[in-house]
Amino acid sequence: MTLKRLLKIKGIGITKACEILAVIELGNRINVDIENISDIKITSAESIFNYYKNIFKDKKQEYFYCVYLDTKNKIIKDKMLFKGTINESLVHPREVFREAYLNSASSLIAIHNHPSGIVTPSKNDIELTKQLKSVATILGIRLLDHIIIGKNTYYSFLENGIL
Repeated sequence: MTLKRLLKIKGIGITKACEILAVIELGNRINVDIENISDIKITSAESIFNYYKNIFKDKKQEYFYCVYLDTKNKIIKDKMLFKGTINESLVHPREVFREAYLNSASSLIAIHNHPSGIVTPSKNDIELTKQLKSVATILGIRLLDHIIIGKNTYYSFLENGIL
């Protein structure tokens, strides 16, 4: 919902429109803050999706995050590493694994969104996943999954047998 759209509704002026947008934003923040990422028990790609779908909701650009885990798969940290365009995010494994080493992570999960809502991996997504897996193997850090989040759905490279 935008200010422009609200102002087109009969009976809503600038003040009321701003109040409505403020309430929407507060609701989004409360919804995201209900669970801290470190409180989530990662049992599946769906558990990651359920957390990140609210973060990626309404994003018009691609965002690439990594979740870094310890030896017991407990979350150490999550970090947004790259912000791209409407259909592309330039990701370099160097940054992904630098963060893993800085946080003493033993494994990681890569996550990014597709603003189009379509979660089918692109050629670049598949190539990046292969590259991350190769580097992970060399460095002794496990790549547990790469998850693409779209509108109300996700794609897991692990669940689809690519990892």
